[in-house]
Amino acid sequence: MGFFNKNNPAAAAGNMQQQAQAAMAQQRAMGIDTANFGGPSNAPLADDDPIFEPIDGISIEHYAWIAKLAANQGVTDEAGLKAVAEANGINGDQFLRGSQGWVARMGQAMAVGQKFRQYYDQY
Repeated sequence: MGFFNKNNPAAAAGNMQQQAQAAMAQQRAMGIDTANFGGPSNAPLADDDPIFEPIDGISIEHYAWIAKLAANQGVTDEAGLKAVAEANGINGDQFLRGSQGWVARMGQAMAVGQKFRQYYDQY
């Protein structure tokens, strides 16, 4: 079996996430925080950390859900993302503001991106 398990992409994605978490744990054990080098922090965050609070009413779970729906429909732009949100009962402008905020938070902390990926993979 190679780096990716072509017969089970979900298992391959889970394995990559485990590898990333192990690498971040190793970095933290060595006293390395990637935020010191201009990247997002690799520090662990509690599920109730304020960084996970909804942005303009859009939770990270809602963001992941609409992002996955949009990806499955081949949407590649903000207008399409807004339309998918509206088709699913979410104000499109509100969703775009929330999604921009979530992208910014992912740039602050790797844990936000990992949480997004957990929800995204569920849908």
